[in-house]
Formats: sequence, structure tokens, C-alpha cells
Amino acid sequence: MNFAPHLARWNLQPDGEAIHTPSSDLLPVRHGERTAMLKLAHDPEERRGNAVMAWWAGRGAAQVYAHDGAALLMERLDVRPSLLDMAAAGQDDEATRILCQAAARLPRARPWPELPMLRRWFRSLETVAPAAGGVFATALSTAHALLDAPQEVGVLHGDIHHQNLLHRPARGWLFIDPKGILGERGFDYANILCNPDLETVAAPGRLVRQAHIISKTATLELGRVLRWTLAYAGLSAAWHLEDGEDELARTTLEVARIAAAELGLPG
Repeated sequence: MNFAPHLARWNLQPDGEAIHTPSSDLLPVRHGERTAMLKLAHDPEERRGNAVMAWWAGRGAAQVYAHDGAALLMERLDVRPSLLDMAAAGQDDEATRILCQAAARLPRARPWPELPMLRRWFRSLETVAPAAGGVFATALSTAHALLDAPQEVGVLHGDIHHQNLLHRPARGWLFIDPKGILGERGFDYANILCNPDLETVAAPGRLVRQAHIISKTATLELGRVLRWTLAYAGLSAAWHLEDGEDELARTTLEVARIAAAELGLPG
């Protein structure tokens, strides 16, 4: 994607190497005296995420300096300290608490930007579960029960994990890369239990311990945390299958099975 029109329009100077992902292109820039990141979205989901970042207006997230559809100019955050490093160094519990505390600072209340509802995401699980059965079917029935009676509905980040929460000394921990979705607040915490890596999340006792931390720190009912984790892990596994990532799907399903076992559900 061509950065040049936005560099000229917003009077930006390149300040590092471009980063290219399947969903967006990013370029470190300088905006006057400020360091910033220019992000150009490739798909509708990323464009919705840009709109959410602008709506948050720096409250719990990186500050947005300019926004125009696919283009977003935002505060550049530091990659250190890192929650991934923290979890790898034996501070998994503290990393989870930081994620929960940061999530609590994100605005969620009306008036909302125009965003799709969370139920739309579960179409992939609805496609996979009838034929696959087993824990997929349990995840789907659990998801339907949660989606049919949502609590505390609002704007969700949609992808809360260790690499989407970065730091700036003057402002603390701040989120980037939301997906832009409306749904129950509790859903946003399920992905924490599928991170920081698939080996860690399936370690004996890890999921239950972290679920208790999330329940306490985020003031969520423990059973509902586990149910959203079961639903989300099933959905994530369905996405992996759609992408041909069978091994990732099998590993992610372990999270769903652990959550189902804790709830006394078939897995």
C-alpha cells in the first residue's frame, strides 16, 4: 500500500522500516516532535478497528492523531516492557492482571460507533460444529446460550492478548489493534486464556488459575469466564480449520476441553 499520500497530507516523516501484515501496512513516522505509527488497513475488519481506536480517543488505548477510513495515525508505543517476556519469566499471573486492568479502562458504553454484533463471528463455529461434533458441539451450544442472554453489552476490543497491549512510560499500558465488535464484556477476556502461546495455555492447572485471576480482577463470574473461554476456543479452532491450520486447531481445542471439563460439560 502506498504511504506517500498520507505522509504528504499529514506532514509526516518516515522514521523506520515498514511492517507488512496480511491485514495492514504500518510505518513508523515522526509527526512534528512526536513519534507516531501510520497504519493503512487492508480489509473491513481493520477499518472498523481504526474507527474504534478513534472513538476511544486515547482512553485506554494508543492516542489517535488523525484518522481517515483505512488510514490511522496513532501514538507509537514501546515494545518493552513486554507482557510476553513477563509471562515467559514466571510472571504469567501478573501479566493477566495487567491485561484485565487495562481492559477495564477501555470505554464501552453508548453512544457506540456503527459495529457488527458478536454473534456474526460465531458463524464459523456454526458451520464446523454439526459435522465435527464433540467439543465443537459443546462450544457451540455454550456460545448460543451466552449470545442469547448477553450481559453488559458494549464495544469490545475483540483481540485482547499479550502483544496487543503495549507500554508508554508517561501513560502506562495501552491497547492497539481492536477488531471492532459489539457484545458482552466477558467475551473480551476469553482470549487471554488462549495466550501467550499454545504450550503455556494447555499446561496443567494454568487455565483454572488464570480464570480465577480474571474473575477477581475483572469482577466477572467465574463460570461465565469459563463458558466464554469454551465458546471462544471452539470458535478459534474453527477459524484455524478454515485456514488449513489443523495442528493449531487441535491445540486450541485443548483449551476448550479443559474449560468444558471444569464446567462438567462433555468435551
